[in-house]
Amino acid sequence: MAKKQETKKEVVEQPKNTWEIKDRTYFLKGGKKPLSYIIKSANIHYFDEELGYERELKYTSNQKTPFVDEMIGDQRLEHIVFRSGVLLVPRNKTVLQKLLSMYHPHKDKLYREFEPVKQAETQLDWLEFEVAAMNAANNLDVNMMEAVMRVELGNSVSKMSSQELKRDLLLFAKKKPKLFLELVTDENIELRNMGIKACEAHIIELSQDQRTFMWKSTGRKLMTVPFDENPYNALAAWFKTDEGVEIYSQIEKRLK
Repeated sequence: MAKKQETKKEVVEQPKNTWEIKDRTYFLKGGKKPLSYIIKSANIHYFDEELGYERELKYTSNQKTPFVDEMIGDQRLEHIVFRSGVLLVPRNKTVLQKLLSMYHPHKDKLYREFEPVKQAETQLDWLEFEVAAMNAANNLDVNMMEAVMRVELGNSVSKMSSQELKRDLLLFAKKKPKLFLELVTDENIELRNMGIKACEAHIIELSQDQRTFMWKSTGRKLMTVPFDENPYNALAAWFKTDEGVEIYSQIEKRLK
């Protein structure tokens, strides 16, 4: 008699629960620390991408879910209260944690969850920016230092000594490393600085309506500033044109 072939049952893997059970801490954003601050625990909604519709949320003391459409029986509403800007939620209050960490519409707007790993990554990124900015600051020549600091301090850089300029440059690089690196890598920053210096030295001038650059001595028009564009940004771009390169060379000679 032929043996019956045993049919293998297909094993369906259940999705793993990736939610980590642990104590969680939440902070009000902006460093706010009022004695008590209540955020909404009802009449809030979450758009469920998988189901394709908006679902009502509510925090209760007697339900196992924050979704109203999954609740069974009586619903006893609870308040969500931050004390001195902080809300500590113990590991056994999973429903509240999930509401705050995953579904609440005010997450990352009114409050944020304290996440040490992400915070460490952000701090590391900032330190790397700071190191790169300080290294770049130490290698800049005087003209580039002046060009960068003019963005931060305006025309007052013209009255600063080279030591004052270097000191403020290093402080700027440490305080705002990302912005500093963006300025250092801006290919137009030295050209823009040259245009401003030329105006300060009365070699060229900008008309009162901010639309025309001209020679100061003769009034001859050099260029027209496009509508809604910063005059010195437009001048820097114009210095790269065939006509602009020649004018730039003349200005550079007169400034020496």
